[in-house]
Amino acid sequence: MKKLFIIAGIVAICAVSCKSKSVEEKLAELNQWNEALIQSYSERMVSFGDDQEAAEAYADSVIEVFTKYNFDALKKNLDNAVGVEALKNLYGTVEQDELEEYLDKITAPVHGQDSVFLNGLKEALKAQKTTAEGQMFTDFEVDGVKFSDFIGRGKYVLVDFWASWCGPCRREMPNLRAVYDEFHGDKFDMLSVAVWDKLEDTEVAAKEENIVWNQIVNAQKIPTDIYGIEGIPHIILFGPDGTILKRDLRGENIRKAVAEALDD
Repeated sequence: MKKLFIIAGIVAICAVSCKSKSVEEKLAELNQWNEALIQSYSERMVSFGDDQEAAEAYADSVIEVFTKYNFDALKKNLDNAVGVEALKNLYGTVEQDELEEYLDKITAPVHGQDSVFLNGLKEALKAQKTTAEGQMFTDFEVDGVKFSDFIGRGKYVLVDFWASWCGPCRREMPNLRAVYDEFHGDKFDMLSVAVWDKLEDTEVAAKEENIVWNQIVNAQKIPTDIYGIEGIPHIILFGPDGTILKRDLRGENIRKAVAEALDD
């Protein structure tokens, strides 16, 4: 892996800064570097087997290298397609403030899918700001069912945005069931919101996962656009008045956030 990083680093320097290269050549090198890194990452991850700690440490190191390389490409190519492509690669990997800083600096002419991406990113960042922790919830309605039918009505509510086809969503279900079984009552409830999914598939999966708490189904993109949700599962804890307390909860942090809120 070190050899790959060294070679990739040399390519990176030229790809993002060589004035003698055309935009097309730089773009090709950017894509080749990222593809090589991803391939090496996939091959190496298999070797860790059940050693979760080693796998996570390795993943963190790869993300660090990936982020640095693409940030370098972005900073040095704000006026061309290389910068736009690097920004795409960083989306979902770095904090929104870092993306927003460079999004405003891009002067590259864009059209087609690049234009769609940049406009969509601006809207997503705006949505994430208006629905950040500490903000009041934003209501929406799906087939006559309102989000406010469950949120802001005097209880803490844990909301899971999920889909039947989403493996990580299904893997969080045991954690969610355990939290529901432990805390469900006068002060706490849960809600699952099915997004980006077929209604019939949601219904089958909900039975398989024994989802006995409240549900909103067939929501598609409505809530994910409003809340700036880029990937699922996305689990949010709302306060009794509808204030967003915690976003993007996973694993053990789900129970921890609920327990701490109820102890206050």
